[in-house]
Amino acid sequence: MKTVRRLLYRDIVSSVVFVGLAFLSLFFFIDLVDQLDGVGQKGRTVAIAVLAALYALPGHAYELMPIAVLIGTIYALSRMAQSSEFTILRTGGLGPRRALLLLAGLGVAFAAVTFVIGDIVAPASERQAVLLKARAGGGLRLSGPGAWLKEKHGQADSAHAVSANVGGLAGDGTLTDVRIYEFNAQGRLVQRLAAPRARVEGDGHWLLSDAEQLRWPEDGGPVLVQRLPSLRWATTLNAQVVAAALLPAETMTTWALWRYSGHLAEQDQAAQRYELQFWKRALYPLACIVMVALALPFAYLQSRSGGVSLKVFGGILLGISFVLLNNIAGHLGVLSDLTPWVVSAAPGLLYLLLSLAAFAWLVRYR
Repeated sequence: MKTVRRLLYRDIVSSVVFVGLAFLSLFFFIDLVDQLDGVGQKGRTVAIAVLAALYALPGHAYELMPIAVLIGTIYALSRMAQSSEFTILRTGGLGPRRALLLLAGLGVAFAAVTFVIGDIVAPASERQAVLLKARAGGGLRLSGPGAWLKEKHGQADSAHAVSANVGGLAGDGTLTDVRIYEFNAQGRLVQRLAAPRARVEGDGHWLLSDAEQLRWPEDGGPVLVQRLPSLRWATTLNAQVVAAALLPAETMTTWALWRYSGHLAEQDQAAQRYELQFWKRALYPLACIVMVALALPFAYLQSRSGGVSLKVFGGILLGISFVLLNNIAGHLGVLSDLTPWVVSAAPGLLYLLLSLAAFAWLVRYR
């Protein structure tokens, strides 16, 4: 059995690596051409364009991993079926159950690799890409009204609500165009802070530069205006929360998504988008197990049922349909306010049932 496992795993892994490298080369070329359009604008150079395209590769690898696993496994198994190698293995004792368990073990290994790429490599690479874009363009300006962050202080009957707005991110990582509004328990504005730049300190404070402070006294007196070269503002909005609000969700790890969605829920903010992103990130690596199960029935198709190229083409269509269904399910989940983990798990479970049904039918009737 060790020989059979070594034979299967060697052929499948080499095919998956080849397909993955082919896809990554294509996407790198597309990203590079797209980045070259901005060379010469805002200090962007060819080296920055190449770096930006390289930083995007881990994210592409994470997204394409299940498709590469599907196509590579289909190619390896179809080639073995066409050359009668798989038939010889079946006559030598490789039954359907054992073949399924062997491929399931390989699928778990692919899932582990996908998780490492998506939870460690890709977020770090995406953060570097955002910072590179900010440094090259003199800062990162957020679309629309910017990012809003909220927190509450005190007990429920005397809680003060704080809303902080950040307009963008400077090249050195400091916040720009910062506005902070504090309301009392009755919803009355009691303080407004504004600063062109702010830095998040590690001790639970923001350091505001050239700050303007406006205070509305509780007794209805005149507004107090004060301008300070620097102001330390105490807050529970730490660097992780600020980064989650300002940077794309692709820069966050699975644990960071979980913590940020919990923070939003505690502040009575809409957290479904980040909850859905968390469950997608947590369950997406398991799609590799589904993909190897989906590829196994192709090994039981004889050569007269279609050549290797036709089977690989069918695998490409299956992979594309899975990605489309996964994306559509995410959007439908947000629009219809469905349970996030159900929406994230539904495409994988559907394709797993499809693969097992096709496998059972082929084993029984073919």
